[in-house]
Amino acid sequence: MTSAADDTERPQLHASGDVLHRANEQANQSNSRPRRFKRYPAYQNSSVDWLGNNPAHWEVSLVYARYEVALGKMLDAKRFTGEFLGRYLRNIDVQWDNINTEDLPEMDFAPWERERYLLYPGDLLVCEGGEVGRTAIWRGEINECYYQKAIHRVRPRSNADSPRFFYYLMYALAKRGVFVAGGNPNTIGHLTAVQLRHYRLPFAPPKEQPVITKFLDRETAKTDALVAKKERLIELLQEKRAALITRAVTKGLDPNVPMKDSGVEWLGEIPAHWEVKRNGLLFRERDEREFPELPLLDVSISTGVNIRQFSTEHIEQKANDPTVYKRAKGDDISFNKMRMWQGAVGVAPVDGLVSPDYTVAVPLNGVNPRYFVALFRTSCYMTEIHRYSHGIVPDRNRLYWDAFKNIKSIYPPFSERKVIVEYLDTEGTKIDALIAKIREGIEKLKEYRTALISAAVTGKIDVREDVVA
Repeated sequence: MTSAADDTERPQLHASGDVLHRANEQANQSNSRPRRFKRYPAYQNSSVDWLGNNPAHWEVSLVYARYEVALGKMLDAKRFTGEFLGRYLRNIDVQWDNINTEDLPEMDFAPWERERYLLYPGDLLVCEGGEVGRTAIWRGEINECYYQKAIHRVRPRSNADSPRFFYYLMYALAKRGVFVAGGNPNTIGHLTAVQLRHYRLPFAPPKEQPVITKFLDRETAKTDALVAKKERLIELLQEKRAALITRAVTKGLDPNVPMKDSGVEWLGEIPAHWEVKRNGLLFRERDEREFPELPLLDVSISTGVNIRQFSTEHIEQKANDPTVYKRAKGDDISFNKMRMWQGAVGVAPVDGLVSPDYTVAVPLNGVNPRYFVALFRTSCYMTEIHRYSHGIVPDRNRLYWDAFKNIKSIYPPFSERKVIVEYLDTEGTKIDALIAKIREGIEKLKEYRTALISAAVTGKIDVREDVVA
């Protein structure tokens, strides 16, 4: 019998190997060696607070003096006729240096509006709201495309200015928070056309702009490749950890132990001395209310059960009537009925309250809850949970207690369950530490990337000699 929990060979239960070796190298190596760049020979006061001094031969100009800024068309469902349909871009379609052109919506663009809202290669698209100032360059990805009101089209008034240079300027300003600082801090971030037109920005001479953008294209590509490599390594470590957990909780830690057919199709073989039992024999349901003094608990797909933290900076909805919330005692298992098949399950760290729509399962007869949560969160077990869940549509399926108690689970001896949990804690901690260190390296690379772009397009460094012709 083969299954998702089986391997073609008996697993080696350790987290070493090529992935961990590479991860250690990535985590311990220097993430970026600061390069020393020359400065320009002479600087002058820009008279712009956030900019400070800029190269003496550069110009500081109002945006509208060099670029035409035009807001897109407002979507008006009442005037929709379908007679002059055209595809258009929304705010969400414009990401940094990338534009989505898949499944674009349509609205009417009458003949007299088409020239006004039509995009041409080289047009810059700047987000008015959301991530204020987010920018991409239209490269003519599809024929005849327009844009909505939530976007500014920024078009150079002459061939002297490089749209790519302006793109990097917008990136630097957005990441430095210039647009947010220039607006009302008490309102949602918003960049009007009037505001954008009147920003004073530094512009390198026309012959220098493409040199700077060539340098930045090259250097950011290198950084992006390093980031992608590290992110892929994190994915591999997460896969390694998931495989490690699955093997430990379904096959045990001894690769030489005799095996037997579990009698459960999705599970396959298990150690010969292990048992398989229905969840109803391992847990009972707890449905206890009216404990308003207890703290609220969250059940998360990524982190299990945690005490809910309320921020002092944001208004968050608290329980309207805590008396209807269910009590989960410390070491009880709680799961989100609708997201159990995605791993929304964990062990309560303290006595607390969970949503009345969640389920609380009390471990019976020395059942180790942490072993079973590890089992429940394996991909093979979550597939089985989804099979037992019911709802109108699959994505909204719920796992009710009557179904949960009939699912079969592996039941190793108590001593082995304890050893498996300790083993997973130790190995998981090692992998988590590596992932955290690699993520720290990713953040440093991203910070370096942003700082390099900002320094180059504001003239703080002279990169002309770094560009190979």
